[in-house]
Amino acid sequence: MTPLDLSSNGHALVCGASQGIGNAAALALAELGLHVTVLARNAAKLQTLLPRLQRNGARSVGYLVADLDDRDDLIARVGELVGTVGPVHILVNNTGGPAPGPLMHATEAQFMQAFGRHVMAAHRLVNLVLPGMREAHYGRIINVISTSVREPLPNLGVSNTIRGAMASWAKSLANELPPGITVNNLLPGFTRTERLDAIAEDIARAEGVSADEIRRRWLTMIPEGRLGTTEEQANVIKFLASPQSSYMRGVSIHVDGGRMHSI
Repeated sequence: MTPLDLSSNGHALVCGASQGIGNAAALALAELGLHVTVLARNAAKLQTLLPRLQRNGARSVGYLVADLDDRDDLIARVGELVGTVGPVHILVNNTGGPAPGPLMHATEAQFMQAFGRHVMAAHRLVNLVLPGMREAHYGRIINVISTSVREPLPNLGVSNTIRGAMASWAKSLANELPPGITVNNLLPGFTRTERLDAIAEDIARAEGVSADEIRRRWLTMIPEGRLGTTEEQANVIKFLASPQSSYMRGVSIHVDGGRMHSI
């Protein structure tokens, strides 16, 4: 069995790449010499990202405009990608989390939309790209989730629920994938992203304080004493995508500056 040469034939598909951790993940994976395809709803942001990917060492680049809420269209577009560019060997499942709010205020529609956007979109993408991974005897499925998988976060009721479902889906999948194809989860802690800014603003409005006060409160919870960077999260994704992670399967890695209390 000849192992896949990532720098010659490897293809990574990064969802939610227009900003935040997805954006940084695409740039980090470019350093492996892959063909990198970035996917999001915002074409302008994706087009701006392409030259940066090339400067970071990507063998070639491309982008797809798609919405994870429209999964039939998503699968059609990724299917076309596989047919033209070639099989996907590294899949990064990443998308914006559900809106904040107490669990008891959540509607059924909010749960169903979040489950579809996260779990069902990832499930359908895996089913689509798995044949190419099997043929190459190499596959890396990496899910960007949250530390709420282990310790639920206040005021993120729907998100906590769906993140846990995503982790359970991945752990179940890890037992079924063939040798050489792995699935693992990144659990980011407080990381400087647009979403974190939005969460700070929402909590601040609800409590009648400033967003800066919310951020200061968060810092007291982090032994490292600062928020994480998207690049720090992306470095772990790059490792999980590489051959060096070949004996890791079904694990959830928290990158949180020590905030979590559990082992």
